[in-house]
Amino acid sequence: MGIAQTRFQIRSIYCMKKILLIALLALPALFYQCGVSRQIGEAKALGDCKYNVLSADSMFVAGYDVREFRSISKLEDINPLKYPRLAAGLLARTIPFSARVNLEVMNPTNKLAALNQLEYKVLLAGKEFANGFINQRIEVSPAGGRTVVPVRLQTNAYELLTDPATREAFTNLFRNLSGDQTTAPSKVTIKIKPTLDLFNKAVNYPGYITIEQDLTGKMLLNGNVR
Repeated sequence: MGIAQTRFQIRSIYCMKKILLIALLALPALFYQCGVSRQIGEAKALGDCKYNVLSADSMFVAGYDVREFRSISKLEDINPLKYPRLAAGLLARTIPFSARVNLEVMNPTNKLAALNQLEYKVLLAGKEFANGFINQRIEVSPAGGRTVVPVRLQTNAYELLTDPATREAFTNLFRNLSGDQTTAPSKVTIKIKPTLDLFNKAVNYPGYITIEQDLTGKMLLNGNVR
């Protein structure tokens, strides 16, 4: 073996090592790019899903089950002696209201719809009155797959009752949640924003997925307090 051939082999080995090193360094970036593309694709598929409010449960106002007020036509008719916590809340201008809305997601596409986290807002009469964050993996299988996502509402009902822009709308929502089937439907808007995991940092997906639906007392009767 000549000196020239030996030098050629050494250079070849050096080049192969260099190429291998470059490839190894590029792998994390490649995997990262693939991971980001997958998350974006799953989030986009979520935007193409169909949404429907199935029911509501765990509904409380000032600690009372909302369904206790089903037979009351006006909130002003509530007996403060029977519901002292509600009467105290009116004086203190703080009436805790909470409920869980069970949102069904149906995926008509041929792609998996999924996300790891999401931020949500709930609007009534065009005004935001509740928001939250769901920190769990949600997946909806393609070709008609379905899943139910619980959306929790927590707010100060006093503000909704005293604000002229929301008073009537909240009164209708309150009665519908109680199971009153004679009340006009309540139009609510739910906005969800998927969150992507980029370099272990949460980054909000641009824009919101908007769901608008009329809620009725008959629809919400399926809810069970838990």
